[in-house]
Amino acid sequence: MNQVTRNAAVLLLSATACFSLTVQADESESYGQTVGRKLSTGLANIAASSLEIPKNIIIINNQSNVIYGFVGGTLKGLLNMGGRIGVGVLDLVSAPVPTQPIVYPLYVWDNFDAETTYGKAFRPSR
Repeated sequence: MNQVTRNAAVLLLSATACFSLTVQADESESYGQTVGRKLSTGLANIAASSLEIPKNIIIINNQSNVIYGFVGGTLKGLLNMGGRIGVGVLDLVSAPVPTQPIVYPLYVWDNFDAETTYGKAFRPSR
């Protein structure tokens, strides 16, 4: 990876993290806020999806032992990484359509001890 690509990746990830801290999923958010949230979470989930691997290694290691934590955590992390990439692409493509977040936690770094779960995209509003 050359220096320009590395700098661009760091800049994109930093900008996404900064924007994502101010835009959170909320029941009373406006249409513009929903589109912004979906765009920022989509980019963040694609860019930071690889963090699912160490996250799952740590979670499974704490529940079991080191060997199973490394092997099982790596496999589960790869699956969740694919899931986050898929959800990120879906959020980017469907940004104009107001939906609730599909993945919990919303960002991989939110509550690093929580297992990643996926829910329904088209839930009725409360």
